[in-house]
Amino acid sequence: MARKKSKPSRPSSESVVAQVRGGGGASSFKEKAIEAIKSVGSVVLVFFVLRIFLVEAYRIPSGSMEPTLLIGDWLFVNKLRFGPHLPFTSINLPGYADPQREDVVVFESPTQIDQPWDPNPILVKRMVAIGGDTVFMRDGVFHLNGVAKRQGFAANNPVGDGAEVNPLFEWQHKYEITGSRFGAPPAQPTHDNWGPLVVPAGHYLMLGDNRYNSKDSRYWGPVPRANVRGRPLFVYYSYDADSDRPLPFLTDIRWRRLGHWIE
Repeated sequence: MARKKSKPSRPSSESVVAQVRGGGGASSFKEKAIEAIKSVGSVVLVFFVLRIFLVEAYRIPSGSMEPTLLIGDWLFVNKLRFGPHLPFTSINLPGYADPQREDVVVFESPTQIDQPWDPNPILVKRMVAIGGDTVFMRDGVFHLNGVAKRQGFAANNPVGDGAEVNPLFEWQHKYEITGSRFGAPPAQPTHDNWGPLVVPAGHYLMLGDNRYNSKDSRYWGPVPRANVRGRPLFVYYSYDADSDRPLPFLTDIRWRRLGHWIE
């Protein structure tokens, strides 16, 4: 008796899908990898755009701006206000404002010849004079165009050696003026007595609020406009960096300073 030939069984729909998926495994993995790289790349790109053009975090490493800014304060800096600086270039894009007297400003320091390991650090100080202003200090009191400017924001800071003489003060002689109504400049500038001198055009004079604990324009001169990097906005995190407790960034948070607006 003749045997019937069995018909070949048709593959189920599930097996067809499985074959398709299995057959394209390499290309599927490649596509997923590309998509993942694109996603990560987009996030990184957005981060760098924000960091370069809009805001950047900055940590206060010294007490030169006390009590306005404390060691351990972390700030958000508005870079768009004064014009973003393109990294690794000398190009500054236009901003929507210029620094005003009494602004707290983040900037690249003019070359500091006494610290060749870091000659142009990024600093934060108070901008106290603009190009064309006549400035001097008498007995520790800063004068702007003949008007005494007392430090209400730092009146309780400790007083140091007002008679300090430093070779770094010598740059001041280049900008000193004689025969003015403000009197003659001292032959030897000291910490508390120097000038009068005129701030050159396109430059700013920067001083720390904590005058006896601040290395500022008195030491390395006026700051070119091109060196300005931004204006601090507020403190987003702060802790007592001098604490002896373990993990002070967790155990000694200054809660009251969080959100503190900088003026």
